[in-house]
Order: sequence, then structure tokens, then C-alpha cells
Amino acid sequence: MARPLDARQARSRTGGPSFPLGNRLIRVLWQASWLILARWTPPPLHRWRGLLLRLFGARLGRGCRVHASVRIWLPSQLELGDDVLIGPEVVLYNQGHIAIGSDSVISQRAHLCASTHDIEDPDFQLLLRPIALGRRCWVAAEAFVGPGVTMGDGAVLGARGALFTDADSWTVYRGNPATEFKPRALRAGVA
Repeated sequence: MARPLDARQARSRTGGPSFPLGNRLIRVLWQASWLILARWTPPPLHRWRGLLLRLFGARLGRGCRVHASVRIWLPSQLELGDDVLIGPEVVLYNQGHIAIGSDSVISQRAHLCASTHDIEDPDFQLLLRPIALGRRCWVAAEAFVGPGVTMGDGAVLGARGALFTDADSWTVYRGNPATEFKPRALRAGVA
């Protein structure tokens, strides 16, 4: 994992880099590779896209489905459990690590952001804040999961919700900022 550069020395607030040159070069290679080898691929080619993500350091469980229109900042900062679905046009802005547990779904145009800035620092230092989602979570369409958030197993963030604090297991959240709406219970016979 690349650590951000010191904002004061790198002058990142006024256009300087936030990460070392090696990190920036890997990301250029990654983005070009995804554009040329994956972005145009039809939906059924999940295994091919998974292979490409693994080649760039992502840790993917079996049966993951990542759509071609997904935007991932850096695969080496991504960990997906088994049978995870990352829907169309999802943004995984994983400057900090993002881990998504097995059987979870990230729906279309959702955005997970694992970094922020120190607003009290005059140089606006970049801060990495990992995101962790448990098993069987659902982030619904166009929802936002903020830096440093943990969603417990089975937690749900409703469509267009914005979650900035941790979400309890088996609880549904909605709104902006997201608040607890109701408990989530699976029907009998579902493991």
C-alpha cells in the first residue's frame, strides 16, 4: 500500500502529486489496461475481468462479478469475498483499502470512497480511511459509503443514501445522512 506524500512538501493542494511516482505509474498502466482489455467487454465476461483485477493485485473470492463500467482506483487496494457483485458504473475510490464480504451486492452507480482530507491542515493532507463491508451487505443504487465506514454483516444502505458512520449488522439505513430505518431479517430457510 502506497502512503500519501506529505502535502506540505509535495504541494498537493496546489496541483502537486498526492502519491509517489511508482504509484502513479501503476495506476496509469492499470487504467489503460482496463480501458483496452475490459471496459468494452460484455456482461458475461466476469471471469476475464476478475483475472485482470487479480493481475493488478486485487484479492477476489470465487464467483465474483465485476461489471465492465466499474471504476476502480487501484486493484491492489481491493478485496472481495466469494460471490460479490459490483454493479454497473460503481466507483470504488480505494486510495485506502476497500474490503467487501462474501455475498454482498454493490448496486449501479454506488460510490465507495476510502479517503478524505485533514480539513484542519492548511495543506489539506490526504488521509486514507479503509472501508469494510461484512457478509451479505447491500449498497443500493447511487448510494455513497464514506471514508472509514464499517458495515456489519447483513447491513443495507438504501438507494441514494449517504453513510458516514458505521452501520450495525442486519440493519437497514436510508437518507442523507443515513439513519437507521428498520432491522433486516432474512426469511426462514436462507443461510
